Amino acid sequence: MNEVVRSGFDAPESIVHLFIGGSELHGAKVGATDDLDVYGIFVEPPSLALGLDPVDHFVWSTASDARRNGPEDVDLTLYSLRRWAALAAKGNATALHFIFADATATSLPVWTHLQERKSVFLSRKSAEQFLGFAENQRQRITGEKGHGSKGQRPEYIGQFGYDTKAAMHCLRLYLECIELMEQGTITLPRPERDYLIEVRSGVWSLDQFLNEAKKLRNRAMEAASRSSLPDEVDRKLISTLVADAHLRFWSTV
Repeated sequence: MNEVVRSGFDAPESIVHLFIGGSELHGAKVGATDDLDVYGIFVEPPSLALGLDPVDHFVWSTASDARRNGPEDVDLTLYSLRRWAALAAKGNATALHFIFADATATSLPVWTHLQERKSVFLSRKSAEQFLGFAENQRQRITGEKGHGSKGQRPEYIGQFGYDTKAAMHCLRLYLECIELMEQGTITLPRPERDYLIEVRSGVWSLDQFLNEAKKLRNRAMEAASRSSLPDEVDRKLISTLVADAHLRFWSTV
């Protein structure tokens, strides 16, 4: 919560869930090499949620747009409950992590009530999001897609010949997709921690990574085709759940 105050976010009392994300959440952090990624959810007051100017998110970083984050930097990303629910309903990989991540700092009963009903946010359609995100990472590694000025990691490319951190995240996404499709959950931190750190640490050649990525992609697609999850989420049910969460929170403040 100290980083929330530091960021200047003007309603810290509205935050219902706050946790550390990134490589630390996934269990693939290597020494003091990563910045601190903090994610959270806030509930807008009625005047915003029901008014003309809703607030979807709040983003803050100690790094400027001109440079990549270093190990001393902090990124804070807060979503309104409405915005988060919309992303989760689409199967967005980052948004779905919220309902499987234990709170690092704050988790109010309103969020716990939602987290206990996480199954309503799960569907086979989310596999498309995970597969697309993983493929995006792979294409950045191979050069099929541009890196972006802050997307390049010269410290990895110079040492190992390719972006091994992106490779780790690519494989992680496939593994999460497989688990989600087969078991309806995402284990955080990942049980394949040693495997992911090995990839990130440059033990694998680029060809080894690409071969593994192809295998896991096929496994993930097969898992999605056989999954017992519903084809799509029930948007009306999610809307009712989110509306109820707003009313519960507003009744306590």
